[in-house]
Amino acid sequence: MNKTVFLETHNLKNKSTGFGVFNYELIKGLAQLEFDNLNIFLNSNKPEELNIEFGNTFSYHKYTDLSRIPIFRNRKKYDLWHSMNQNSKVEPFHDNKYVLTVHDVNFVEEVSVNMNHKVNKLFLKKIERATAITYISEYAKKQTHQYFKIPDIPEYVILNGNPISTIYDITQFISPFPTQKPFLYSISNFLERKNFLSIVKMMLHTKEYNLILSGNNNTIYGREINKFIIKNKLENRVFLTGKINEVAKQFYLSKCHAFVFPSLREGFGLPPIEAMHFGKPVFLANRTSLPEIGGDQCYYWDNFDPEYMKDVLENGLNHFFNHKDNMERVLKARAASFDWKMAANEYLKVYKEQLK
Repeated sequence: MNKTVFLETHNLKNKSTGFGVFNYELIKGLAQLEFDNLNIFLNSNKPEELNIEFGNTFSYHKYTDLSRIPIFRNRKKYDLWHSMNQNSKVEPFHDNKYVLTVHDVNFVEEVSVNMNHKVNKLFLKKIERATAITYISEYAKKQTHQYFKIPDIPEYVILNGNPISTIYDITQFISPFPTQKPFLYSISNFLERKNFLSIVKMMLHTKEYNLILSGNNNTIYGREINKFIIKNKLENRVFLTGKINEVAKQFYLSKCHAFVFPSLREGFGLPPIEAMHFGKPVFLANRTSLPEIGGDQCYYWDNFDPEYMKDVLENGLNHFFNHKDNMERVLKARAASFDWKMAANEYLKVYKEQLK
């Protein structure tokens, strides 16, 4: 009789977020593998759409918001439950094998270090329940151990894959923002930890490039950045696109002069891999998981003084374009080394080990 595995994938409802990408790409990776002895269930508010894409490769469970409330939890008993991120409030009703994937524990640093705070208590309950923990980077594991006592259970580091698994036709896309002048590009939600304001300030010290930033900027931090742009008369050089689709994202990634990502806290960092996929010079903050992801092929900011950032940018671009062919080759090769099928295979090994 097949063992049942429930993937708590309700974040599929928003594929533009990191959790949404992780859920969807891992499912696509699993779909390429053989797991005849497992019946894998996907949790989604639109299971019919997944059924159209994946057919009987998986089984499907319809997600509702009510399932976040303990009394309305899914009462079917599964042999293994995979909690796909550390923040999910969707939990099994029954005790069973429980794999927890940790992307980061930024909430300790951003919300509260008090272990009695509700966000920490939620995570502590997950740790108590877990029979195995996977981390998406060595940094995520290190950060988790820094703040929490982890029980003596199996732990694994499984790196994410390259989120660009499909290349879209961008020839018909017309950018509403100017792209004739060389431009720097970045994409993420406008949150303080993403540190976008630092590269906007850098733009005051370089006139050679425009800057295009994508992602949900309808946030407190987004409004702060917009005020800075207006106050410093950067409206003709710095452009906020808001949320965009995959076609637009690949257009900007493939056309940009360089990709800039000064994030202060990153459990993994998918966008830099996307930029490397297109062979673009990538500039990252030299902290958290980003050096682990970028390796020696990227350029790093040790601090965020605007003039210093400008100097690192110029020196990095000079190096890149003086060795353009080789740099493009090694960047594309590094991006290709992050593979969702390989990651899915590692998760499958964890499931099977847990179900012995």
